[in-house]
Amino acid sequence: MHYRCAFVVGLMVAASGLAQAQTASVVAVAQAEGSAAAAPAAPTVYFTAEEMPSFPGGDAALVKFLSSKVQCPAAALDRGLSGKVHVAFTVDPAGHLHDPHVVRGLGSGLDAEALRLVRLMPWWTLGKVHGQPVWVSMTMPIVFRLL
Repeated sequence: MHYRCAFVVGLMVAASGLAQAQTASVVAVAQAEGSAAAAPAAPTVYFTAEEMPSFPGGDAALVKFLSSKVQCPAAALDRGLSGKVHVAFTVDPAGHLHDPHVVRGLGSGLDAEALRLVRLMPWWTLGKVHGQPVWVSMTMPIVFRLL
């Protein structure tokens, strides 16, 4: 039987509510007395923002980009595997994607393919709170379906 791979992409945020109430900060470790340099403060990462980051051109452009780049793994095709891979990443104030990682996967090469696709993405539009660019954590499900 010959399969073809297709997918559906959607974005979902990790939490809902007011951006001010949904922040997470990393606490810097205090250095010992006499230390010359102070540890740089870690940025505040929002789970939701007033203006959420987005793929340039919107969801339609995201689907077009991913459909042009997807390469279905042979192991997934052989097993007839389809389903959803959740990839989390953080968008910085310049629109770069940081630390993409699978939070829920399927195996058979689909996790690696989802990560590869996220790493290929161009810079995103910025997330903003009170008009200022901020770090925003996002989770993007990528649904692989065999046709």
